[in-house]
Amino acid sequence: MRKIAIINQKGGSGKTTTAVNLAATLAEKKRKVLLIDLDPQASTSSWFGQSRDSKGLFELFTNKTNINDIIVHTDNERIDLIPSSSWLMGLEKRLAQEVGAEIILKQKFQELPKRRWDYIIIDCPPTLGILTINALTAVQEIIVPVEARIMALAGLVQLLQTISVIKERLNPKLRISGIVPCRVDLRTNHAKEVVKELRSNFKSKMYKTAIRENIKLSEAPSYIKPITEYDTNCNGAHDYRLLAREVIKQERK
Repeated sequence: MRKIAIINQKGGSGKTTTAVNLAATLAEKKRKVLLIDLDPQASTSSWFGQSRDSKGLFELFTNKTNINDIIVHTDNERIDLIPSSSWLMGLEKRLAQEVGAEIILKQKFQELPKRRWDYIIIDCPPTLGILTINALTAVQEIIVPVEARIMALAGLVQLLQTISVIKERLNPKLRISGIVPCRVDLRTNHAKEVVKELRSNFKSKMYKTAIRENIKLSEAPSYIKPITEYDTNCNGAHDYRLLAREVIKQERK
């Protein structure tokens, strides 16, 4: 079972869009996915029509709740979800004095059945707090979506430094599986130059796929459907299928 965190501390990077639609395109390839929404904004949960009122994840971190008890099924038979809620906004303060707070999620993963899913995908918050550290401690892999804007490059360097620290101190098995350019507007030279610079600076870490700017990707959450169901033939669906293909190829490593 591969455990992957989707992370970028900059908002608007395509993090939730990537988490949801990568899960959907992996499901098309007959992979079973457990999608975990660790972001208090609960955008992934809303995308699947799940309420934000549940205390589930909050109680997972603060009580002895079994992780299996807060998993919900989605309309896609190959995707299960652990939804987020606004309760998570108070978690940083609650866990501030908790010894070992950064490994709670890793410990809870031991309760999961080992062969039920092929992938665990975590949509992380756009901050480097206790929730994100829990995710980076619990997974082996990271996918970094990066908006095709010049200001995003500086944030990426900072993020990679943070990942290096987490790897050194908490999770030596952690690795970056790939960086994926998102919201790439091929009509502008700026976006093309940013993608070119990404490929030049980060070479082996880059996926070949770039996610093009696509209005259908923006509309899909309103219809509570991943892009593969909302508009299966649009550029967004095509690009995420290519990304899923690259991710699946990494299974052989």
